[in-house]
Amino acid sequence: MEKKDFAAIRKKLGKTQKETATLLGISLKAVCSYEQGWRTIPTHVERQLLFLLTRKRKSSTKSQNCWELKNCPEERRNECPAWEFNSGKFCWFISGTICECAAQKSWNEKILICRNCIVMKDTK
Repeated sequence: MEKKDFAAIRKKLGKTQKETATLLGISLKAVCSYEQGWRTIPTHVERQLLFLLTRKRKSSTKSQNCWELKNCPEERRNECPAWEFNSGKFCWFISGTICECAAQKSWNEKILICRNCIVMKDTK
């Protein structure tokens, strides 16, 4: 996540830097550092911020799970943690999901795919 993305999401949430720090369980100095680009935004902070944004958004795909939106075949569904844990609206949050026909090895690889996916498209 880039510094401009962090700041944009914070603003979409309608939170000040101090409120965001409290919400994420981090220091105000950390939030300022992320937004200035002085520190890299850790994976757990990025995930939590994206989660909060998805909970706040109004989605046109609210009733559909990722496997429905992407028409995943049954054999892929059976191997995917999103299916196993009935979390098709939060597939992007779960590591090891079978996105683009393969499980991604890292959060950075996964989130690059997820950001362009229909499931997350409304978070931008």
